[in-house]
Amino acid sequence: MTEAADWLVVIDPQVIFASPDSAWGSPFFTAAMPNIRALAASFGERVIVTRWMPTADRSTSWGDYFAAWPFADRQPTDPLFDLVPEASDLSTQETLDLPTFGKWGDELEWIVGRGASIVLAGVSTDCCVLSTALAAADAGARVTIAADACAGSTVENHAAALHVMGLYPPQITVSDTATVLAGR
Repeated sequence: MTEAADWLVVIDPQVIFASPDSAWGSPFFTAAMPNIRALAASFGERVIVTRWMPTADRSTSWGDYFAAWPFADRQPTDPLFDLVPEASDLSTQETLDLPTFGKWGDELEWIVGRGASIVLAGVSTDCCVLSTALAAADAGARVTIAADACAGSTVENHAAALHVMGLYPPQITVSDTATVLAGR
């Protein structure tokens, strides 16, 4: 059994990743949300919710990205980037809004602390969760992935991302909601 995590980081529970009408909507988001809510209730005040924002510099490779995904090239105030209603009350903290796949960086490390233990949940397992987990592990955080509280773009991509993250023990542990809750 791993030690109890200090923080829950809920990655990008936004309309753009949850809506079936969105090109980026995960068909598994609805199934993950009850597990995300259960985890958030357990972590209380130690929950951070992130949002991906379309504010990256278009003169970089992000310009190519938005050319490939023009539907997402909108103002940050567009309702597409709002949290889904079920995620609006997960945290008392302000959302951490970043224009990057990975959410680990100085801002998040400042909130959770250097070398913290964190549980990751959210979307998409095969993009933003994976990018956050690897960067956090590199920075010395202890990372647990609540696999059933994550939603991938496809079943295969979710499984592949979990497999990759599972290659990084002991810094990254792939687990599930029941096990995380039992360890609290």
